Amino acid sequence: MPLSRLAQLNTKECLWIYILRILQDGPRHAYVIRKEIKQRFGFEPGTVTAYKVLYLLSKSGYVKKTISGRQKVYALTPAGRKALREAIGFYKSRVKTLRIGKV
Repeated sequence: MPLSRLAQLNTKECLWIYILRILQDGPRHAYVIRKEIKQRFGFEPGTVTAYKVLYLLSKSGYVKKTISGRQKVYALTPAGRKALREAIGFYKSRVKTLRIGKV
């Protein structure tokens, strides 16, 4: 039970990190982002959740939304790159802290 809760907290509830990481590789539309999350990270976010997170990331300036035909394409902004670096740094520091003690 604790491990499943930890997994949920660090995947679906932190979806923005995974979205920014995918967009680091180049612009994508939402469907492709959801598909890549499942392929690369092993979990599937809800459709509405993914679109809501993309909307909030766009509104906050972490991603830029453009229209290509009938599709919305999302790209990482400099602020998004910075947020991703900071998130990765946070996780690295947590892992380092947890490794200090012996299990």
